[in-house]
Amino acid sequence: MNINEIILSKTKEVMDYAVKMRRYFHENAELSSKEVNTSKVLKEEIKKLGLEINEVVNTGFYSILDTGKPGKTVGIRADIDALPVKENENNLNGKRIVCSLNDGVMHACGHDGHMAILLSVAKILVENKDLANGKIVFIFEEGEEIGSGIDSMIEALKSVKIDAIYGTHLTSFMNTGEISVDAGPVMAGCGVVRFNVVGRGGHGSRPDLSISPIFAAASIVNGLATAWANQIDVTKTVTLGLGSINGGSTLAPNVIPDKVEITGTLRFFDMEEGHKAMEIVKDVSENIARANRCTIEIDDRNGVAGNPVVNDKHLSEVAQSGLNEILPGSLKTDVKWFASESFNKYSKIAPSLFAFVGIRNEELGSGAEHHNEYFDLDENGLSYAIAATLKFVNKYQEEA
Repeated sequence: MNINEIILSKTKEVMDYAVKMRRYFHENAELSSKEVNTSKVLKEEIKKLGLEINEVVNTGFYSILDTGKPGKTVGIRADIDALPVKENENNLNGKRIVCSLNDGVMHACGHDGHMAILLSVAKILVENKDLANGKIVFIFEEGEEIGSGIDSMIEALKSVKIDAIYGTHLTSFMNTGEISVDAGPVMAGCGVVRFNVVGRGGHGSRPDLSISPIFAAASIVNGLATAWANQIDVTKTVTLGLGSINGGSTLAPNVIPDKVEITGTLRFFDMEEGHKAMEIVKDVSENIARANRCTIEIDDRNGVAGNPVVNDKHLSEVAQSGLNEILPGSLKTDVKWFASESFNKYSKIAPSLFAFVGIRNEELGSGAEHHNEYFDLDENGLSYAIAATLKFVNKYQEEA
């Protein structure tokens, strides 16, 4: 058999294991930086392969496979946390195969699949060292959803001297069998909007004696919508998603509050336009607040929180070439996702590539948006991700 036939054969053999592990992690979902049992099980599986565990902060860790042959060092990353989402027992087409046993905690973004993929890749590479050269670093990142584990992981990996880092994100907006590894920006940067509109509270019977932050907040929301239409470069899309306005109490409708909190996020692919957008939010809010005799308190968390995920051009070419060889017809191009990801930071230590692998299957009921109670994945997508990862490692190391 040639290398492609070997990879596909080994992928097929490992699928029962991949599905079993994915279902276990889904049933036992744990929140960011609290993935104690998840981490324990991952480490047990890695230790079974004879690999050592390198702890990173709370629950994250990495392990290194040394093939004993000269070659490049390739990192492969998976995230391990779930979300505070109450899972619906149904997906888009009826009963789902497996549900979380932890009420209010759900793998609603595919991280259960990411862990199963990386464990399966590790299992295949350890048992078939002829598929790789050099060293392979298996990276299990805690707390991706809140960004709590990435900085410590980056710091820990600096001494490993990695040549390239590869990651997978299962995506509900692509069909099972489709894979995208475009070069350039593929996931958006993120800006956090979080500030208080501060007035002076009072009794609802005499609003003239108070300074209502509620009217000011309403005007700010409307003002931001207008500013967005007139000040953002139309060739550099920036989205503004306001998520909450909180002030006062429904239990005391006759009380005008002292302050109202406004929160939301920005998403962008151009860093300069992202910073400009944050300034627009600040300027519009302060000016409208002033016109209403209010002030603005900017939260420390307000500002640009993450860069776009930008795929290395050369690694993209390697991956696209490999996919055309091993999974002809699977390659999908010109794909961008407005969600944000901590994976962007791996480019600080090595060229990086983030692959999107489709898991949408209408017949099975998968395809709901990420972070949604109906989110589900087609487990057949795991096989495409495993094969694509193995092929990338093999193809990239052939260059050595």
